[in-house]
Amino acid sequence: MTPLAEWQNFYVIVGSSAGALIGLQFVVLTLISALPLGRGTAQAGAAFSTPNVVHFGAVLLLAGILSAPWQAILPAAVVWGLLGLSGIVYEIIVARRMQVQRVYKPVFEDWLFHVLLPLAAYAMLAVTAFMAGSHLRAALFSLGAAALLLLFVGIHNAWDAVTYHVFENKPKT
Repeated sequence: MTPLAEWQNFYVIVGSSAGALIGLQFVVLTLISALPLGRGTAQAGAAFSTPNVVHFGAVLLLAGILSAPWQAILPAAVVWGLLGLSGIVYEIIVARRMQVQRVYKPVFEDWLFHVLLPLAAYAMLAVTAFMAGSHLRAALFSLGAAALLLLFVGIHNAWDAVTYHVFENKPKT
């Protein structure tokens, strides 16, 4: 029995929540797609909407990784560490996309929830991979915190996008 066995219920709950939220994100995007598209909307979508699906997908992937029947913690740590490093690279891309798009001028809250907090979560994934060998209990709790942070960031960003389109960007009648 590995130390991950004690975390099975946590990752079943978090993983299924992420999976359901991915589906909900697609429903929301489908409903918003009925609105008239302005110029540069695709660029803004790549900066503000696509990352939500990526974050939810990362949480779902992490739940799958940590629910697999690993015989030792090291192979799992390598995989979740690679996920963390990939997320860091992706956040650099997201930051660039936010700067390049011209549909919306990001405010501090946008930078916090679309770049800084996800970057912190992905960095936690990468760091905990290195911690797993010597400080496993702390690494597993930090890993859980990173998963929850990505989940809640995605929820915040999805809600923010919906309220923006419903209240700010709706067509004038």
